[in-house]
Amino acid sequence: MFNRALPSVAALTTRKGAGVAAAAIVALAALGTVLSPMRDAAVAQSSAPAAVDVSKSFSGDQRKAIEQVVREYLLAHPEILVEVSKELEQRQQAQLAANQQKLIVEKKASIFRAPTDFVFGNPNGNISVVEFFDYNCGWCKRAVDELVKLTKTDPNIRVVMKELPIFGENSAFAAKAAMASIAQGKYWDFHVALMKERQVTKDNTLKIAEKVGIDVARLKRDMENPAIEAALAVNQELAQGLGIEGTPGFIVDSRVNVGFLPADGLKQMIAEIRKAGCQVC
Repeated sequence: MFNRALPSVAALTTRKGAGVAAAAIVALAALGTVLSPMRDAAVAQSSAPAAVDVSKSFSGDQRKAIEQVVREYLLAHPEILVEVSKELEQRQQAQLAANQQKLIVEKKASIFRAPTDFVFGNPNGNISVVEFFDYNCGWCKRAVDELVKLTKTDPNIRVVMKELPIFGENSAFAAKAAMASIAQGKYWDFHVALMKERQVTKDNTLKIAEKVGIDVARLKRDMENPAIEAALAVNQELAQGLGIEGTPGFIVDSRVNVGFLPADGLKQMIAEIRKAGCQVC
């Protein structure tokens, strides 16, 4: 979008002398109150360093004149700022996706095959859906039924449950209890029961565990396993690196979706990935 705008600026400023197009970038950067945060993206372009060097050859009066021309042009054509903003957003999204894919490939074992994560659906399925969730997240509670629908309609899906307690001590306690319940073969029943509870606390977590047939005394001991605390720390680190700042968050192959997805949305992602070919699956 910068390439589209600058020729017009240069056309307006031919009377100011050679090199005005380059100096216009400097002027754009100077108008920080108008262009921030687009300024950093402009400086990052390959032409920016040259523009900064060129600016040293202009006097104060010349720079003011150039800035005035650019200001007048932007006031006359404010739609350019919208275009620049959209272009910046697209580039940021593309960069985020590239970073996510790189991290997923590097950390695929921790994401898809961590021994502390519960897997339901088909453990040998040919594509994995990873969900980062919190037991006190309303949208995560809705996601349970959607994931069940998904596994019922597609027998080749394995769903990886990735505990990400972000709502305080009660959520962290429930996450540890759920992970510890795997040793008793009660994870899924416990998970569903916790998700049905409007607000999960330390107290009702243990009561729910007892109701689904878990040995609570053993559960408490198993919750102290250092591997559980370490796994939660890894989950937090992975989520942060992938840009998952809330729950739920989903990973399907090398793609990340932050936020709730119904079964149909997940099916669409899976279909697209299968058509294009899995990168990590």
